[in-house]
Amino acid sequence: MRNLDPRLYTDPATFAAERARIFWSSWQMIGPAAPLAEPGGYIATEIAGAKVLAIRDHDGGLRAFRNVCRHRGARLLEEGTGHCRMIRCQYHNWVYDLSGALIRAPWFGDREGRAEGFDMADWPLEPLSVELWRGLAFVAIRPVQPLAEQLGALVPEIADEPIETFHPVAERRLVFDANWKTYTDNFVEGYHIPGIHPGFFQAIDFEAFETVARDNLVRMTAPPREGLFYKGKWLWMWPNWTLSLFGGGMNTSRINPLGPGRTELIYHFYFADTSGAAAEARADTIARNIAVVEEDFGICIETQKNYETGGYAPGPLSPRHEQGVAWFQNRIREALEQAAAE
Repeated sequence: MRNLDPRLYTDPATFAAERARIFWSSWQMIGPAAPLAEPGGYIATEIAGAKVLAIRDHDGGLRAFRNVCRHRGARLLEEGTGHCRMIRCQYHNWVYDLSGALIRAPWFGDREGRAEGFDMADWPLEPLSVELWRGLAFVAIRPVQPLAEQLGALVPEIADEPIETFHPVAERRLVFDANWKTYTDNFVEGYHIPGIHPGFFQAIDFEAFETVARDNLVRMTAPPREGLFYKGKWLWMWPNWTLSLFGGGMNTSRINPLGPGRTELIYHFYFADTSGAAAEARADTIARNIAVVEEDFGICIETQKNYETGGYAPGPLSPRHEQGVAWFQNRIREALEQAAAE
């Protein structure tokens, strides 16, 4: 099998098709569910440019909406997590309750407050799908399958890992100039480890590195040697999120496209021990994780430049080390073919 056509990494029309057919049609892991524990707790974020929010309403129900005011399309809540008693648009002070209903539209209409044909009940926030799974929050704009079905092989893969007992401690956002697929191709194979991650390479038995791709999951494993903070298992889930285990915790990331040639990684770090005594160890683990991630940016950026300038024709993929790349790229081909047929 050959690598994808480089034009699929640079073409704005391809990016638009991916947003609609992949990102806005799938469940997106938006981070730990902890901010949604109490009424008024929310998470506001973007999914390939689409602004969304998840929130716990006053009755304890979990809801999600477009983070878009129905009046003139302004953003309602700033990206991040927080708590609110109601949702207010800063632009013209329209106010929605936590169920999404419009409850106030001040100075709307003529001097007497009349607006012919206007009924606030007709203008609630646009609802989205939202679910929690094992301490993680997921939102979908137009899901084409249930969350459990999309999770696929991940469910049995980590059934014995106590991930819901880990506490979210930190978030890191990393932005770099490459297509989201350029980075994903890199993540789902260990072939690059000797060249790009020399310290990581010394800390694993690379000859025993194994990649398995099945049912929306790419699993990479390698026996760790002394000094490796990872547990020797790295997971990537369709279409764009990851989970890696280390001693006493884990990290998750979402690979979020900002444009055809720009991507952000949204990392969260979770630990079993959140005591003050373990603060230094947690900070060290986070720093070492991020250092490994950032080692990939240079090669992804330069590869993207070669795709953009026509300096590359698709080469062959390794049957041993690039199973994950082949599986991922086949899913991309399928999604783009479906988008073209619609």
